[in-house]
Amino acid sequence: MPSNTPRPSDPTRLVSLLWEPSDRPGRTGLTKRAVVENAIAIADAEGLGALTMRRVADRLGVGAMTLYTHVPGKPELVELMLDAVAGETYDDGALPGEQDGWRAGLRHVAEHNWRHHLRHPWTVEVVPGRPVLGPGVSAKYDLELAPLDGIGLSDLEMDQVLCGVLALVESTVRQQVGLDRVRASGGDLDWWATVSPALTRAMGAHRFPLAERVGAATGEAVEAGDPLAIMRLSVDLLLDGVAGRLA
Repeated sequence: MPSNTPRPSDPTRLVSLLWEPSDRPGRTGLTKRAVVENAIAIADAEGLGALTMRRVADRLGVGAMTLYTHVPGKPELVELMLDAVAGETYDDGALPGEQDGWRAGLRHVAEHNWRHHLRHPWTVEVVPGRPVLGPGVSAKYDLELAPLDGIGLSDLEMDQVLCGVLALVESTVRQQVGLDRVRASGGDLDWWATVSPALTRAMGAHRFPLAERVGAATGEAVEAGDPLAIMRLSVDLLLDGVAGRLA
């Protein structure tokens, strides 16, 4: 579910925008924080496709041009939104570096990011690109690196392992968000049961023995097709690989 929202064209301007105070009121009394918070509310409820500068302005009761004195446009607004919600990931006070060992710490990172993305499903709609580090993203990155520090990985490997964990979470959250949307629309979640007879007839004499064997086992497993179970197994396998390298 990729978004068509482009990345900002002036990353240098965006850096200043991200790091300058967010609660300084303009001439109308409006603050950048209010703009961002209302944009997040729209995206949380309806997705990035519903987010426009006009929608945010209407929600705030101001003219659209007023917003542009705080935010140059939608691409910059989305970056501000991403940074704001990133800073909330560990608001419960349970930090990755305080868990029992590096594996527990990275599982903690995975579980918190899973919940974070489901609270803000639009975060997995943003087209990946070179990140522009604001205070929220920087603080989150620092906290998530902590379990890996001093275990025997290089700094580059620490970054790559963390990025691998986060990528696994993001990809499986996309699956979960899709299932949730089908469920919310009253769609048929038992898709395989619906298409299986027609698929069997269409495949006819074609034989895919390995796919048939694994598919049959998958069809009998309770956790089959569960994005959360897939995420947890995938993260554990990645961590097994890290443990092998450390050994």
